[in-house]
Amino acid sequence: MGNLFQAADKCIKASNIEQKIELTRQTCAALNSGELDIQSLLPPTPITTPGRPVKPELVDSRNLPRRRMGSVAGCAALLHSIVHIEFNAINLAWDAVYRFRDMPLAYYQDWANVALEEAYHFKLLRNHLNTLGYDYGDFVAHDGLWDVAKETAHDVLVRMSVVPRVLEARGLDATPAIIDRFISIGDKKAAEIFEIILQDEIGHVEIGTRWFAYLCQQRGLDRQTTFVTMVNNHVKERIKGPLHVEARIKAGFDSKEMAYLSSVVNKRL
Repeated sequence: MGNLFQAADKCIKASNIEQKIELTRQTCAALNSGELDIQSLLPPTPITTPGRPVKPELVDSRNLPRRRMGSVAGCAALLHSIVHIEFNAINLAWDAVYRFRDMPLAYYQDWANVALEEAYHFKLLRNHLNTLGYDYGDFVAHDGLWDVAKETAHDVLVRMSVVPRVLEARGLDATPAIIDRFISIGDKKAAEIFEIILQDEIGHVEIGTRWFAYLCQQRGLDRQTTFVTMVNNHVKERIKGPLHVEARIKAGFDSKEMAYLSSVVNKRL
């Protein structure tokens, strides 16, 4: 029997895109069929840079060029930025598996399945980017998502609070406008892809919500108070509006959490 944490580590470290996706598929299948041991043989190593291809070049987010969707290059640049997010999301999901030990089997199955769905999203978006004459790596990108992974590596409760319930939840809020933008320029295929991603991401955020609630109960913490504390302590950027209330409720946000988020939208925390 193989070991889950060793397999997850290989997924994270794989720098070849096709290899990372194939390892993700194999590891997820092996875990779900009971072929992987979830006993920790060694403690997790300190978080480092995950495996990634040489391109895209990573720059400070403030140095990313702004492109308008009035051109093919502008549409491709927007798609590329989200392709990059999905690639990072594969690594983030596997790090949630690798880094946090002594969680229930269902936790590891959830995040392995998230990694597999993120890989699927990556392929959908990359293939559509190819139809525009571009590929992943043709534009610069930033490493903000992985910076948050480093900042939340010390505690699974912090990770569940910030990554799925803040960062991924931002995607729930932003995706309807992205869909509208692609529809407005006649790119129905891109809009269809983002509809698929939106529905899947609701599920990913719900998984984060479920394990956040589990950890709060396990530690005897009030869920709503803990969420507010986590956002105030660990989120550096504004919560941008408008909030996609329906999607967030489907993803497990309760009325108190939504009231808090509504009170801080577009305000500096």
